[in-house]
Amino acid sequence: MANSKVAVVTGGNKGIGLAIVRALCKQFSGDVYLTARDPQLGEASVKKLQEEEGLTALFHQLDINDTHSIVALNDFFKGKYGGIDVLINNAGIAFKGADPTPFHTQAEVTLKTNFFATRNVCTELLPLIKPHGRVVNVSSMVSLSALANCSKELQEKFRSDSITEDELVKLMGKFVEDTKKGIHSQEGWPNTAYGVSKIGVTVLSRIHARKLNEERGADGILLNACCPGWVRTDMAGPKATKSPDEGAETPVYLALLPPNSDGPHGQFVSEKKVGKW
Repeated sequence: MANSKVAVVTGGNKGIGLAIVRALCKQFSGDVYLTARDPQLGEASVKKLQEEEGLTALFHQLDINDTHSIVALNDFFKGKYGGIDVLINNAGIAFKGADPTPFHTQAEVTLKTNFFATRNVCTELLPLIKPHGRVVNVSSMVSLSALANCSKELQEKFRSDSITEDELVKLMGKFVEDTKKGIHSQEGWPNTAYGVSKIGVTVLSRIHARKLNEERGADGILLNACCPGWVRTDMAGPKATKSPDEGAETPVYLALLPPNSDGPHGQFVSEKKVGKW
């Protein structure tokens, strides 16, 4: 099986994640793994794809907030496939606008999943990416608007081409701490936990792309962040302009960039076009 190609989608049992799995089943020449926190929900989605559309996806449990679960996934793909060809980090959460949960709690919970857990997945799985592999981190246009509402000092840090992963982790932790102290606005942060979490995802993608160039430049791996658009999901609601399948188009485009492509890499991509960060 080590010669077989394999694609992995986190948070794949519904919404954009499921649409990405569906598209990969149709377009990717290899095995496609739908991962989800809840095995029952994940298996049900795999079954539905098979019964209703004749598409074959495989399931593996993954809770990105559980490091044991991430390590188990790593061990599985290392053992069965010798690595991973396509990794799409889609799993994420967002509080509704009217949610009464205190902002500091929203900040802690949102950053824990969207940034820190996504980073843990990358830490474990990026070493498994095979030559000419593709990594796609699902971010959001909200990261751009959140960045625009940061102080000039924070904007400079987040746009820096030399920011390190440790520096980014400290900044994300500082945001959470500043919300707990009630001083995040004074410290130059915007009033959006989701937006800050996706700033983290976009900047992390830029850092990881840089590291791949330094450590595995000859391997032709391409890693990008992307915005799927405003998509009708449980997270975004029924008024959004895109269907999940339309939302999957840009992530899948990046996942299936031809082997001889030299870009995009380390970019923020929306509507299949590189955007300015």
